[in-house]
Amino acid sequence: MIAVNGYFGERLCDIASRYSAVVNRLDKPWGEVFSPGEIDAALRKQPAKVVAIIHAETSTGALTPLEGLAEVVHRHGALLLVDCVTSLGGIPLEIDAWDIDIAYSGTQRCLSCPPGLSPVTVGPRARKAIQQRRTRVANWYLDLTMIEHYWGDDRTYHHTAPISMNFAIREALRLVHEEGLEARQLRHRTNSQLLWDGLEELGLKLIVPLERRLPSLTTVAVPDGVNEAGIRKRLLDEYNIEIAGGLGAFKGRVWRIGLMGYSSRRENVVLLISALSRLLR
Repeated sequence: MIAVNGYFGERLCDIASRYSAVVNRLDKPWGEVFSPGEIDAALRKQPAKVVAIIHAETSTGALTPLEGLAEVVHRHGALLLVDCVTSLGGIPLEIDAWDIDIAYSGTQRCLSCPPGLSPVTVGPRARKAIQQRRTRVANWYLDLTMIEHYWGDDRTYHHTAPISMNFAIREALRLVHEEGLEARQLRHRTNSQLLWDGLEELGLKLIVPLERRLPSLTTVAVPDGVNEAGIRKRLLDEYNIEIAGGLGAFKGRVWRIGLMGYSSRRENVVLLISALSRLLR
């Protein structure tokens, strides 16, 4: 079962179906989030082996609370798989405390590391399920039954590791440690609040309500009569500021403003608000 409330939930469905998984979609309007009760009700109607959900949906700027979700999923005998690509390193993410079975992320978002690695964690329930497979994994390169031996006592060769990327993530994590994880999360939240206040002072509408808004990615409704792509081009050409357009159902309707990792800085927010104020006039 895949919970879809944005572009990356849609992508999960595409990925799973390409590997011949039987996919049961649970849909909500883009920008809304799922509750444990909704997941419970869906599993009562149709059981699943795995429940997949996006923690921080980058296409909409919505943050789905995960507390209590694993308890519901496990009660139905399923595993909880979480996409943490835009939350790791910038937003509280308690893998063990929330009893998440499998989670994956990326290095290029809140960790401010070059893209190229995908941190993955696999808990004991998921490892047991992997070890009890009756068929071989279709994808050789991402076969965890083989890769886990690469890290085991026998050190069985599987692939040549991207050493330069390992050094890069080590340095990124050193900076996270130096700043302190809680301080880093607070910085993301403080700067996003400054951004939200500034955007609302300009009369712009934020897509996601405050209680489920994502600190690392903000979606802003493009005002009527405004050239969405034209504003983004002028921000880049005149101020060296890059913001993104909408994806999927939000294409042409929203701007997506990222404040992630190193770029989540007060001076960046002030410059953007000032530039938008001028361009929108």
